[in-house]
Amino acid sequence: MKYLLAACAGAAAMASAPLAAQEVFGGLYNHDVETPLVKSGNIEDGVDVMVGWRGGRIGATPIQPYVYGALNSAGDTSFAAAGLSAKFGGWLYIRPGLGIAIHSGSASNFENPFNQRVEFGSRIVFAPELGIGVQFSSRASAELSIVHLSHGQLLGRQNPGLDSVGARVNFAF
Repeated sequence: MKYLLAACAGAAAMASAPLAAQEVFGGLYNHDVETPLVKSGNIEDGVDVMVGWRGGRIGATPIQPYVYGALNSAGDTSFAAAGLSAKFGGWLYIRPGLGIAIHSGSASNFENPFNQRVEFGSRIVFAPELGIGVQFSSRASAELSIVHLSHGQLLGRQNPGLDSVGARVNFAF
């Protein structure tokens, strides 16, 4: 938990940096959804409450830095992530992103049949995501997205992963 708090403190420090066209976002996500991307699915319960910050575009590129935290309502795996995303399209858009996350879940690298948590095999994992959104105005948009947590089998053969699927709203300022 101390790592999660340290990551959130770092995210807050990054969010205070003056960048143009910053956004804040928040949403609700179904936690540990069974998809073809994971071997676990439906081990953990609850809803993830996500809040985050997205910076302005880097130069003339569509790339934007972001940080966010996701707190699990059932006390299962919560996480904080930082990375880069890009927005492609107009009023209808897609937003792929790639980040690194630190989580509060099990960092064990073995399957324990008595453990009712996803065993990631590492405290730090990759956090790719993909969103599809609608731009309502110059300042407001909404997205449906999937966030995947795993180490990509770089730290061992076990890599069950965890997917969260949900919706978030974005407000630019």
